[in-house]
Amino acid sequence: MKKRPILLATLTIAGIFLVFLLFALLLGRSGSSPDLVSLGEKIGVIEVFGPIMSSTDLNRDIIDFRDNKSIKAVILRVDSPGGAVGPSQEIYNEIIKLQKKKPVVVSMGSVAASGGYYIAAPANRLFANPGTITGSIGVIMSFPNYEGLMEKVGVSSVVVKSGRFKDIGSAARPFNNDERKLMQSLIDDVHSQFVEAVSLGREIPAEKIRDLSDGRIFSGRQALQVGLIDELGGFQDAVEYTAKLVGMDEDPKLIYPEVEEPDLIERLINIALGDISFDARQYWKVGPQYLWTGL
Repeated sequence: MKKRPILLATLTIAGIFLVFLLFALLLGRSGSSPDLVSLGEKIGVIEVFGPIMSSTDLNRDIIDFRDNKSIKAVILRVDSPGGAVGPSQEIYNEIIKLQKKKPVVVSMGSVAASGGYYIAAPANRLFANPGTITGSIGVIMSFPNYEGLMEKVGVSSVVVKSGRFKDIGSAARPFNNDERKLMQSLIDDVHSQFVEAVSLGREIPAEKIRDLSDGRIFSGRQALQVGLIDELGGFQDAVEYTAKLVGMDEDPKLIYPEVEEPDLIERLINIALGDISFDARQYWKVGPQYLWTGL
């Protein structure tokens, strides 16, 4: 009879422990940091590395940080040559929404060019190293042409189409004049959208931005001279500035988005493929690009 109270107490403690463990696991899978468990004020850091081929993960992190009341400001660390137009524009729009609720500061790494600069433009303050490669405000769209090779190997292409522009960009033949004019008008329109976005984000007249938007790249020091960035400095300089901006001490607590662990099948595939594995999204480049191709 004396053992029952001990057993009951043990089971109760074990049950409470399991409940807390389950709660912790659920929070870990949510990918966000609810205010319930986020103690103290923090600065969020979102990193943009490599080509911008998708906005899904990045925008999820931006929204999580926007809604987390314990995060008082966000530093966007950009080290990217840009990428696809659509994802760059989607990230730009979410940065604007974030910036309306809390300060956003950009720290540029080695490269923050084209789409990498596009997403940085709306921030409250832009930092770059003196040797950072930035700018490259422009649009590019390339089409391979295998016509000569096909003739050499005796291969031809037969196309049945509903309209004269339906196979525009075909690798089996060169552009004709009408197609080139059509594609140039598309590129010009997307380029104009880039100029407008930078003009709005930087609060610089579009005419001035247009003069700088012929695709040229700038060093960080050159970018400061023409007004594309606000200050020379590295990541720690951006942290110190952001902390002062929101009234925090010089060594604020930084919080990064939770890294989503791959499931068991993904881990097994990665182990099996080893160094051969790659992210296919980085190689799927269709349509106009806000991309600096100098890497």
